[in-house]
Amino acid sequence: MRSLHNRIRRLAVVAASVTVCLTTGSGLAHADAHPDIANVHSQSLGTETALPSGKALQPQSTTDTTVPTDPTDASDDDWTDADAIRFWTPARMASATDPARPPEPQGQDTTSPTPAPRVIGPAAGIAVEHFLGIKSVGVLFSYKEEPTTGQLRAHSCSASVVDSPGHNLILTAAHCSGGHHSVFVPNYDNSKTLGTQHYGFFRIDTWFTDPRYDHANAKDRSSDLDFSFAALANSSSGEKVQNVVGANRLLRTPSFNNDVTMVGYPKKEHDSADRAVRCPTQTWALPNLYQIQAICHGMYGGTSGGPWFSKVDWATGTGDIIGNVGGYNGGGNDANVDWLTYSPVHGDQFFRLYDDAKDNRAVKRSDPYVEPPLPYSMGGGQTWQHASLMASGDFNCEGHSDMLVVWSDGEVTLYDSDGTGGFDSERQLLPKNATWKNAKTITAGDFTGSNKFDLMVRWVDGEVTLYGDVGTKGLDWVGTQMIKPNKTWENATQIAAGRFNAAKYVTDLMVRWVDGEVTLYTEVSAGTFGKEHQLKKPNKTWKDATLLTAGEYSGNEKWDLMVRWTDGELDNYVGITISDLGKEQRLLNPNKLWPHDTVMTTGDFTSNDRTDDLVIRWSDGETTLYSDTRVDHLGSEHNLVPQA
Repeated sequence: MRSLHNRIRRLAVVAASVTVCLTTGSGLAHADAHPDIANVHSQSLGTETALPSGKALQPQSTTDTTVPTDPTDASDDDWTDADAIRFWTPARMASATDPARPPEPQGQDTTSPTPAPRVIGPAAGIAVEHFLGIKSVGVLFSYKEEPTTGQLRAHSCSASVVDSPGHNLILTAAHCSGGHHSVFVPNYDNSKTLGTQHYGFFRIDTWFTDPRYDHANAKDRSSDLDFSFAALANSSSGEKVQNVVGANRLLRTPSFNNDVTMVGYPKKEHDSADRAVRCPTQTWALPNLYQIQAICHGMYGGTSGGPWFSKVDWATGTGDIIGNVGGYNGGGNDANVDWLTYSPVHGDQFFRLYDDAKDNRAVKRSDPYVEPPLPYSMGGGQTWQHASLMASGDFNCEGHSDMLVVWSDGEVTLYDSDGTGGFDSERQLLPKNATWKNAKTITAGDFTGSNKFDLMVRWVDGEVTLYGDVGTKGLDWVGTQMIKPNKTWENATQIAAGRFNAAKYVTDLMVRWVDGEVTLYTEVSAGTFGKEHQLKKPNKTWKDATLLTAGEYSGNEKWDLMVRWTDGELDNYVGITISDLGKEQRLLNPNKLWPHDTVMTTGDFTSNDRTDDLVIRWSDGETTLYSDTRVDHLGSEHNLVPQA
């Protein structure tokens, strides 16, 4: 291996200065969801890159435009409640379609989500739940002219009542706005006619839409503006909608990673239940756009415009809204899958429009839309399928772990943790190269005793190298040779550093050999493996120990060893000594999901000052963090990277 090191050119020098991690809640781990975004390992914060559609940005209009009402609404001035009841027959309401979100991808059964092989990681289990709905969320019906055929077609979206001085506003998506004969039906019941709905119906009086939003299904930056408000007429009994069903509070989208509950009304032809759905899920940033995304199966056509609640009181039927179904391509990716949904970020432009609507003011925008600074993204599953090796440790001496990744092309990247369960930046330690393609297993520990973690690498030819203080020294140097190329260490299948015996520093090394032998090396330091202790003789069982990682899962001073077996079983070994592996604690029985756990590492990525946050890279590229994992159960699940 050393000769190979000497043959290649020296790699680009990596800056030795320490990267300072932000610890605010806004710089979070995010992922690319578009199939046509180029696979890249790194994205610098605020750097403009290609949009998901692969198209050039459309120039933003600087024309002073007033859009208090969709021009096609003028003919509805004399339209009455009686006219609405006559027009919106049950058949016509049933025929309405979402103007943006499609019924289903081609070749996909309308009664089932994307085929199972498409989703492998934990996100496979997130799906909508049918429920009776809440009174502040309902269905929006309108009649529009199709731009391609000129034919009139009924459309339906979801919308929510929001607090306003006039007690008459709803929020939906911009691509749902406009049209003829538009009505809003709160807590819509498909078994009832328009005139017999429990909370009645309300005609649309005025639309408030940002004129810089280009068109439905926009894929340029204007899709960040896919939100709209509508002022409603009083009901036939003279009631204002907010007085009848209450109102939701609008809040700024607090960060790119949020816990939300999506609510909406899929159409019957997509979802035979024909009822309201809700889905608790987590959001993360949509790269290259000022939008967030979430995974949930069953978000079919009809859910456009539906609210994303950060908090909701199911008893009162109201809550706090931080997003709405919409954005790029009308709120979904280019493949039009039902399990991935987008929302524009509710920021300055959103609340500017909200103010116009509350004041019943004509919407004028003479200034071009300027996209705010974009969030950091870790990339998408297509990229992360190439993450071959991972190791975690306090490389920057900041009191929490960062994560180092070796890619299949030899590139090495250090991801800086924000200390709250996310990652806010990255830096390339090495560009792609031939040498690091030959790294077979890695682990991180403080073998040099500097309080900055070091990286240990076992190469394909059995050589083992220690790179001290990676955070400041980088990897563009020869490192310290622990052992020359040899046949014995070619068989070191897995290595995991930990504090199994040491009192202070992470200086112990666990090795699982190809024949099932398990060895603990204590007092490891630069140039020496210290003392060797055989914990398991060669055996058949431990040949099936596919992956190892170590952490403080039990809360003890001494670390525990986690093992993922070939059949998906997951175990912890607690109370390890220099002569025994300790007690086995079961986390997961054999299962079909966890054999897809391809790479795993454990670090201190949250605020509890314990190395107990487990990161899994799944075979489909999805990458998941289980924060505060314990000895007998996984911690809270957080999606870092979506599936490919």
